[in-house]
Amino acid sequence: MAAKDELGRRGEAVAANWFEQHGYVVVERNWRCRAGEIDLVLSRGETTVFAEVKTRTSVAYGHPFEAITAQKTRRLRRLAAEWCRQNAPGAECIRIDAVAVVDAWSAMPRVEHLSGIA
Repeated sequence: MAAKDELGRRGEAVAANWFEQHGYVVVERNWRCRAGEIDLVLSRGETTVFAEVKTRTSVAYGHPFEAITAQKTRRLRRLAAEWCRQNAPGAECIRIDAVAVVDAWSAMPRVEHLSGIA
C-alpha cells in the first residue's frame, strides 16, 4: 500500500472516530459506485451525512480543505444522490460535510469539521 493511501485510510479512521464521539453513527466507509467514492456515510437522528475526509501530515503545503474544489463538491452531490437512490430512497434530510485531519499519526491529530459544504 502506498504511503499516501495509508495516510488517507488513517485520516478516515480518525474522522470516523471523531464523528462517533460526537454522536454520529458510521453507516458506511468508502462507499463506491461507477461515479466515485464517498469516504464516510453517517447518520445522526434523521439526518444522513456524507463526509469528505482530507488528510495531510502538516499544513506546510496548504490546508486540507483547499483540496475540496467546486468540481469535487458537484461530484459529492451526485454521489450522495446516488447513495440515496440505492440505499434510502425516502431520505429527506441529507447533508454534505468536510473533515480535515492534520498529523493523523500523532496521539492527538487535529480534526476540523465543516458542516453543510454543498
